[in-house]
Amino acid sequence: MSAPPLYARVERELRARIAAGEWPPGAALPTEPALARRFGVSQGTLRRALAALEAQRLIARRQGAGTYVAEATSERALFHFFRVEDAAGRRPVPRSIAHRLDLRPASAEERALLALRPRARVVALERLRLVEGRPAMLESIALPAARFRGFALPLHVELEDELYVHYQRHHGVTVLRVEERLTAEPAPAEAARRLGCARGAPLLAIRRLAHDALDRPVELRRALLLTRGLAYGVELR
Repeated sequence: MSAPPLYARVERELRARIAAGEWPPGAALPTEPALARRFGVSQGTLRRALAALEAQRLIARRQGAGTYVAEATSERALFHFFRVEDAAGRRPVPRSIAHRLDLRPASAEERALLALRPRARVVALERLRLVEGRPAMLESIALPAARFRGFALPLHVELEDELYVHYQRHHGVTVLRVEERLTAEPAPAEAARRLGCARGAPLLAIRRLAHDALDRPVELRRALLLTRGLAYGVELR
């Protein structure tokens, strides 16, 4: 197999250094000439690597101000990762309330999907999302405890930021991509109680596996969506 092109190797090294915290979110990267010298490449090669990172939304270029490590925001997280639409095709802004937070042994599925060792532990979070004041989605989230030491959120009150903002600000974990699998299932008793629907009512089940800047799995999320006046919308191009 042929070696990856030079710009791809520079891109990978830059991504690794950002993920390691050499340049934290919001920090300015060195100038293009300085980075080109550091990696021993031309500025043209360096610009191709930066363009690839910008396309991945890991960095942002500011006209006349330089290049910065992108900061997660709630608006950005909702736009890219919350795909629920109302009957008119608009994306509502949900409210989020965490109602349970535990540290427990990982299940077999969590160990497999999150690439965890035997006897690994996960931070387990349950969250209710409301749309226009009505319960709409119940989420069960598992995070590798080793990556999210000291994870804490207020319970039973509205959360101020999206979780992906919290991950980046407090744990240095930037979510760049997710994989989702959608199925349908009847509402179990606890979900029916939380969502205010009949037991056995049809729900859309969404399993999400989120990956960080080095493409490592960092979150396993299972969401149950009550599609009463709501839909899951995806635009393909």
